[in-house]
Amino acid sequence: MTVTAYTLAVLLDLFCVFLGYRFLFRPGPAAAGYGVPADPRGDARAYLSIKGLRDGTFGLLGLVLLAFAGAHAAAWSMAAVALVPLGDTLIVLRNGGTKAVAFGIHFATALVVLLSAALLFAL
Repeated sequence: MTVTAYTLAVLLDLFCVFLGYRFLFRPGPAAAGYGVPADPRGDARAYLSIKGLRDGTFGLLGLVLLAFAGAHAAAWSMAAVALVPLGDTLIVLRNGGTKAVAFGIHFATALVVLLSAALLFAL
């Protein structure tokens, strides 16, 4: 179970780093994939950059906690960070995104992050 817990946590953290990179350097396609398209050449540019910084930072923080503080600290971090995709679910639904994206991507991600936290807590 240790290998599974750490592998899932590292993959989720690396995925957050990837999402952050994508929002910072390919914001248009990243926003479309998020479920609420936005024009990075207009007023949305700053918000897309903020999202990129936020996601990338969460990923790096998770990796740092795994490497230097251990599974228990990383588990608490994952449990708290699960609020982000839950909030993203509501944001997509409130801003004209589809239920498929809201629940199939964001809500499902929250569940996987909570699963990862549970696995880390079990170590």
